[in-house]
Amino acid sequence: MTDATIAAPESEADVRPAWGAVIAMTLGVFGLVGAEFLPASLLTPMAADLRISEGMAGQAVTATAAVALVTSLLITVVTRKLDRRLVLIGLSVLLIFSNLLVAMSSNLAMLLVGRVLLGMALGGFWTLSAATMMRLVPEAVVPKALSVMFLGVSAATVFAAPVGSYVGDIVGWRNVFLGAAVLGALALVVQLATLPSLPPRGHSRFGTLIEVLARPGVGFAMFAILLVFTGHFAFFTYIRPFLENVTGVGVEGVSAVLLGFGIATFFGNYLGAVLLERSMRLTLTIMPVVMGALALSLSMFGGDLVADAAMVALWGLAFGAVPVAWSTWITRAVPDEAESAGGLFVAAINFAIATGAAAGGALFDANGVSSVFVASGVVLFLAAITIVSAVHTRPA
Repeated sequence: MTDATIAAPESEADVRPAWGAVIAMTLGVFGLVGAEFLPASLLTPMAADLRISEGMAGQAVTATAAVALVTSLLITVVTRKLDRRLVLIGLSVLLIFSNLLVAMSSNLAMLLVGRVLLGMALGGFWTLSAATMMRLVPEAVVPKALSVMFLGVSAATVFAAPVGSYVGDIVGWRNVFLGAAVLGALALVVQLATLPSLPPRGHSRFGTLIEVLARPGVGFAMFAILLVFTGHFAFFTYIRPFLENVTGVGVEGVSAVLLGFGIATFFGNYLGAVLLERSMRLTLTIMPVVMGALALSLSMFGGDLVADAAMVALWGLAFGAVPVAWSTWITRAVPDEAESAGGLFVAAINFAIATGAAAGGALFDANGVSSVFVASGVVLFLAAITIVSAVHTRPA
């Protein structure tokens, strides 16, 4: 596929970018991602209160990822005749009900139902996000708009890990989820006020996913995405035991390092937008190379708090650019079917969450946390090789 194979459809925002709507999307992403990872920081009190094991409580994250994967593949087909504004607003309503149901849960079944609703909202919102950005701002500033939206991911990373755990100790885990519902309601209000009407586009049917995947280079791109995010989540899922067992820090130290990671991803979002103006191929390639080198360095030389914290922060800086770069790639490589390509993108990420966590857990139990980081580095280097050799890019 050459750089000019597919022409982008005309944008509703060619004349006037809808930055208010971009902020509304950012708030939606913040609420969704924050809710997705809250159980990771509140697992112990949730399990004790519901009288279940921590392993069973951990299935709240698994259920969300699994449903998000399925939803990402179905959302464009199921809602193909609906205005995207109504769909996005409906998904925000699901987010609110999910958090309320989790906060009121009296048993595992209620908890999982709430998390299933979140998975539906998460998978649907992410699938439509890149295609929506294409219609809110002119093509030339899509990377910048995406970087703004992904600030919501960075903020959620900070909120869900150290802040969620800290606040949960003070007010209780249920009130943390009630607070997440309030944040979801705020996002909903802003969306109602700013999102314009967005009539459906493309030829959304089940066969469209296969047709998009069969386009030259798209399948390799999705494979590269899977590798990048698998490598990342294998690393990130087991960063706490690494910091506790190898670096030798306590809970406060772990929270501080994770805070540094979250702040660095903020700057990574902007870094991605800047680098994309120079070269998409360079941006897509250099980030997994940097992340892979950091994973191997931590596995071989980890143990010093300052050095380890710096490398984790650099990882956050590099990773912050990854979703911005790949979402921009979708808007340029598959502009006529960006929603379907977005569904494949989200499915790959959620599969990577499960794969990275599961494979990392097996390695962790067998050979310790350093082996997880080695495997993460190898997978990330393989992703970079795939990008260089098989992924096609085109300028804006």
